[in-house]
Amino acid sequence: MREESTRVLLVEDDAVIRETTQLALQRYGHQVTSCADGLAGLAAFEEHAPDVTLLDVMLPRMDGIEVCRRIRRSSQLAVLMLSARTDPLDVVHGLEAGADDYVTKPFDTAVLVARIRAVLRRCAADRQASEPTTGTVVFGDLRVDLASLDVHRDGRLLPLTPTERRLLLEFTAHPGQVLSRNVLLERVWDYAWGGDTRVVDVHVQRLRAKIGKDRIETVRGFGYKLRC
Repeated sequence: MREESTRVLLVEDDAVIRETTQLALQRYGHQVTSCADGLAGLAAFEEHAPDVTLLDVMLPRMDGIEVCRRIRRSSQLAVLMLSARTDPLDVVHGLEAGADDYVTKPFDTAVLVARIRAVLRRCAADRQASEPTTGTVVFGDLRVDLASLDVHRDGRLLPLTPTERRLLLEFTAHPGQVLSRNVLLERVWDYAWGGDTRVVDVHVQRLRAKIGKDRIETVRGFGYKLRC
């Protein structure tokens, strides 16, 4: 199966995983640049400006989490972390560093391609949001401009990532309504087939830190809701 060509940067120090993943992605029609360490990966990112970057967590010279942090200083392009199943904290740290999502190793190539496809659809939707619904939504000290997608708290512009912005817009579209983690995965991450709900929990925590920890309520056993 071949898809529309996407520029992929793969940063993985395991030679076998790196080479097999690169060949598999190329069979799907993607253009792949690969690197074996963090510093080389950061340099390749700056040189090639890929559509999506796949970062292993444990890398020599500079780990994937630090690479992700440095990428996020200047770019909102898609970043997926690659993590071993036995390292759940690495998953959390990667998402907190600004990764859009993660894939656990060992992974099926079809799953990886599906994740890439989903994150690119989300990025494309963000770029097409230049003609959104007009108006302003206000929740206490929080003000969401639906035209510019800017979010202010007490008059201060909040530095939200694209994923955090999509998450907040989903909550503001359903104020007071409990949204399950699976519903948020489907609507915000475009994972109709399911995914690990930790990605939702971490992004909710990050969003709370910016808009106010009491603004989003946890409904135990069900999900989250935006307090009106």
